[in-house]
Amino acid sequence: MITPQAALPSTVDVPRLHGAGSVALLHLASRDVQHRRGKTLASSEKARHVAEMAAFSLLLASGAAALALMLPVAAQAQAQDNAPPSPQPMAEARVTFDRHRILSESASGLADPATGRAVTTSDPARVASISKLVTAIGVMRLVEDRKLDLDADVSTYLGWPLRNPAFPDTPITLRLLLSHRSSLRDGIDYVLPLDASLKAAVANPEAWDSEHAPGTFFRYTNLNFPMIGAVMERATGERFDRLMDRLVLRPMKLDACYNWTQCSDAAAARAVVLTRQGKPVSDDNHGKRPACPVTPASDGSCDLDTWQAGRNGAIFSPQGGLRISARGLARVGQMLLNKGMLDGTRILSARSVETMEAPQWVSNGTNGDTWQGFLCTYGLAIQTLATRAQGCRDDPFGDGRRRIGHAGNAYGLRSGLWIDPERGTGVAYFATDVPETPGTHSAFSATEERLATGEAPRADGHR
Repeated sequence: MITPQAALPSTVDVPRLHGAGSVALLHLASRDVQHRRGKTLASSEKARHVAEMAAFSLLLASGAAALALMLPVAAQAQAQDNAPPSPQPMAEARVTFDRHRILSESASGLADPATGRAVTTSDPARVASISKLVTAIGVMRLVEDRKLDLDADVSTYLGWPLRNPAFPDTPITLRLLLSHRSSLRDGIDYVLPLDASLKAAVANPEAWDSEHAPGTFFRYTNLNFPMIGAVMERATGERFDRLMDRLVLRPMKLDACYNWTQCSDAAAARAVVLTRQGKPVSDDNHGKRPACPVTPASDGSCDLDTWQAGRNGAIFSPQGGLRISARGLARVGQMLLNKGMLDGTRILSARSVETMEAPQWVSNGTNGDTWQGFLCTYGLAIQTLATRAQGCRDDPFGDGRRRIGHAGNAYGLRSGLWIDPERGTGVAYFATDVPETPGTHSAFSATEERLATGEAPRADGHR
């Protein structure tokens, strides 16, 4: 996947020509002086000789200056000649769609570099934070079933008080958790071992924003979603991975799963290996289901029978553990475009979809952390793109159109699911081992901008 370096511009050669000319002049002047030294100089010629030597000294100095100017340029040109080619991602998959059809699909690169297996749009990848959007669909299913209330104090579900120690009288709700306004923060590790207690984890003051009360400040926080997972488990008595399979993935006919437990053997065999600089960092399962699909217990064991509802909502990674293909993501987008309907099946009510999409927070410059303009408008686990506000750079498409969906970024992967409700179209994509090249017109990476718009990479590796 390494592509050749672009040809250097011709202007790089200009300083070299100037430098060569200076060296030639120095050589000619030196040869002339040596010739004169071989003769007997008359006294009348001494003055002229002194003048010639002074002129030679000036020429020598100017030549040295030319060399001094020439050498850094030559060194820079040589460094450019020796620079490695600009990299491309290890694998890419992209699907465009409308409300009812796949419009286009493309895939390139390797799903498994060790075996040389090519990636396809049907191969499941760990799509990182798009998992949050799908988790929110499960929450809304439970809200419709009256098992959950978006605006109730989640302490009533958890069975213990969830409070920011700095604001002990302010309740925390699912609406605040889903919209990253709970005042939790990623000051502690949100990837917890199998035997961990979420209650004990958030007793650490580092888990909380002590300066902003719940509901007053946006801070994107992965830890919100293990808490949501715990609430869902307590409300239903079901394990999160199985609950999401029952509520969302199976009804949508998706061979997808959180942390591999519910995916088919065939899907597990096609897992996309996530790499950084060519080295595997996640899902290097060698074509099989992993022996332990979750973070093992602190003693190294992996007994899922020890699960207790709500004790540890991080086990199945509701914040980023969804394995799904680009085609599967497209089906999620089609369901949202159709206001909750998919293939004639009602997944969510239109009202629930509208509730998810409605902005809960819009940046005004002081009421949240935008990640340098990457996040400026957020609903219930749904981003809205192209916010027209100072400091916002949340438009990887570059056309100013409103789109909704979510981005993902973990283990060298970048992903995106974006729909344009007005046009009734969307795009789903992921790429692995993505180079850290910034975008040209947004806070997204260059790879994300290219996959969002469908622009093909140039053969020389540049955009």
